Amino acid sequence: QVQLVESGGGMVQAGGSLRLSCAAAGRLFNRYFMGWFRQAPGKEREFVAAITDNGGSTYYADSMKGRFTIARDNAKNMLYLQMNRFKPEETAVYYCAARRYYSLSSSPVDYDAWGQGTQVTVSS
Repeated sequence: QVQLVESGGGMVQAGGSLRLSCAAAGRLFNRYFMGWFRQAPGKEREFVAAITDNGGSTYYADSMKGRFTIARDNAKNMLYLQMNRFKPEETAVYYCAARRYYSLSSSPVDYDAWGQGTQVTVSS
């Protein structure tokens, strides 16, 4: 099973940008569909974006379309999330997740492995 470690979180002003990274350990990273989720205090884990194993297709939550971009580099075992035009309510812990089955999913229960998360704090 793949092991995941996120990085790149921090404080950002509303309207600003940030890029998150997720490093995957394991030889089969290119066989996993990947996703990003976030969880704000007191709220359920929320889908952000997902990407196919070869990076050829992506899927976004409606509120992230046009502002966030998910990408991957299979040669480096890396997943990325470029986030632009932050809103104050988007403060959360951001998680990357891996899915062994070949379909895009927005449901957290469909993912098999999770990173520990990275905190993103948006100030207004």
